[in-house]
Amino acid sequence: MDKYLIINADDFGMCRAANLAVMDLLKSGSITSSTIMAPCPWAYEACQFAKKNPQFAIGVHLTFTSEWATYRWSPVGTSNTDSLRDELGFMHPESIDVEKNADIKEIAAEIHAQINRLKALGLTPSHLDNHMGSLYGIETGRFELLQLVLSIAGEYGLPFRFPGTFTDAQMNNTMLDIKVDKEQIMGLIGQLNAYAHSVGVANPDFLLPGEWTGPQNDSYDNYRDYIYELYKTFPEDRDLHPSRARVRRAQGHHKFLAPQSLGIQALLRPQDEAAHRQPGHQAHQLSRSRRDEEIKKFRAVPFGAALFICTQKTA
Repeated sequence: MDKYLIINADDFGMCRAANLAVMDLLKSGSITSSTIMAPCPWAYEACQFAKKNPQFAIGVHLTFTSEWATYRWSPVGTSNTDSLRDELGFMHPESIDVEKNADIKEIAAEIHAQINRLKALGLTPSHLDNHMGSLYGIETGRFELLQLVLSIAGEYGLPFRFPGTFTDAQMNNTMLDIKVDKEQIMGLIGQLNAYAHSVGVANPDFLLPGEWTGPQNDSYDNYRDYIYELYKTFPEDRDLHPSRARVRRAQGHHKFLAPQSLGIQALLRPQDEAAHRQPGHQAHQLSRSRRDEEIKKFRAVPFGAALFICTQKTA
């Protein structure tokens, strides 16, 4: 069984700074995957980049929240979107507002609108994920939203970022701030994965966000060191969990810890073998003895969004 690490930079298209950073990371080989926010004004540039660079796996970052105080966006759909908007006409600022207010038929129509808009702008999407977890149902237990997303992903033949295994690390993560009972999630996780597979939707085996609280929240350097240590804990005998990392704003850009080469992807394997590849992604195999050597290759690079690390296995 092969194990693959997928580094996905979301929020592509959110703003010009994000685009410059994500395009730089893709072109430098630091990442191979990204997802675009259809409601945002810089989505067109992101789609054109994707069209000119089909070697990268670039998908749709399904967006139903508009979280910034003075930079807001609205649904792509032009009708029947009232439940998706706040009192000012923008998308809701928080995921819990989406779960409490959104009509499922309007969500379905907006998902289609976002995917189709990006396709019209030149994107051939490789996969789907979701901005701020607004469609996962973890705020109020509206898991029918997640089933809806899986159903639509199946219609388009696209993978979706949803963990095959739910872990205590996810349940206890303060950034995710899951509000539904663990028992409820554990009772549904198998059913949702079975449904995903029944409609032909591939998904990663594990997801593990990093923590934003604690000393690592005090400075970029602290968070970089925190990520270094997190990488060292990845076990050899199971698939790597992803980490969502904090970003900082610096000179008009964000900065984030990223690999100088594809070395980060080499942390996956317990033995030295030739590199394995899958369409749109790259993975290397490496022994534990060389992990610290690879970690030393990391550098700070401009980056416009959070970075996700996830794994996928093939028989």
